[in-house]
Amino acid sequence: MYTSVIDVTEVNENINHPDWVIVDCRYDLADKTFGKNAYLASHIPGAVYADLHDDLSGPPVTDHGRHPLPTVGQLNNLFKRLGISNDTQVVVYDHVYGSFAARLWWLLRYMGHEAAVVIDGGWQAWLDAGLSVQSGAQTNKPGDFQGRVRTEWLVTADQVPAAVLLIDSRDPVRYRGESEPLDPAAGHIPGAINRFWKDNLGPKGFFKDGKQLHKEFKGFLAGVTASDAVFYCGSGVTACHNLLGAVHAGLPAPKLYAGSWSDWTSVPDRPVAIGNEPGSFTGLSG
Repeated sequence: MYTSVIDVTEVNENINHPDWVIVDCRYDLADKTFGKNAYLASHIPGAVYADLHDDLSGPPVTDHGRHPLPTVGQLNNLFKRLGISNDTQVVVYDHVYGSFAARLWWLLRYMGHEAAVVIDGGWQAWLDAGLSVQSGAQTNKPGDFQGRVRTEWLVTADQVPAAVLLIDSRDPVRYRGESEPLDPAAGHIPGAINRFWKDNLGPKGFFKDGKQLHKEFKGFLAGVTASDAVFYCGSGVTACHNLLGAVHAGLPAPKLYAGSWSDWTSVPDRPVAIGNEPGSFTGLSG
């Protein structure tokens, strides 16, 4: 069973495995049609498509951010439609270092499905390896997935102030409040330190070695158990990349504030901080 990241060679060796499902999660925040069109033009053979907006988000229930979590019922139905059963190995990829794929990876784990993995290097690594591709829409025989939600992995806005350690996954420029292109206010939640999700990657866009990530996470966790830490980002998407990084590093899965900054700033009187907080990670991003 694969549970964090996987090399394209291993995926290719199992491309026809009857118990594997491959899901393409390419997406573009500026062009909502990009991902589906790119998938239809060319994708990993046998891959089905899941859209961040239409499939991996839902009407506000647990949060009011830009990409609210789907309900348990919606997720069960989505996974069944994608061909996933409880014993399926799910392989997910995108074209931007796993930043969207990690959302589906986390949703599967949130629903109790451990056998989920993100392709290291994503679509570009597949192309660079010269592996075969396919065009057109693919469908799988419906699965019989039935998940059991891990509610303890999810943090809502009213629980944020009690977090033992709160970690902002956005670009440091947005974290410090120097720029905010998407949400009502600039800055970060008071007390949150910064760990940019791209700092999980090396200079070529592949995940750093698990031992290196373990050292980095232990450094900014500063004695806090990983499962007690809470990560957030702009809308609960790229924070999942940091959760993936933690698992790849051999640590317990941290918690997610899925509503994230877009949810936090939807209420005008919630406090906002600017600048750096002590303890923020200052590694080089890929």
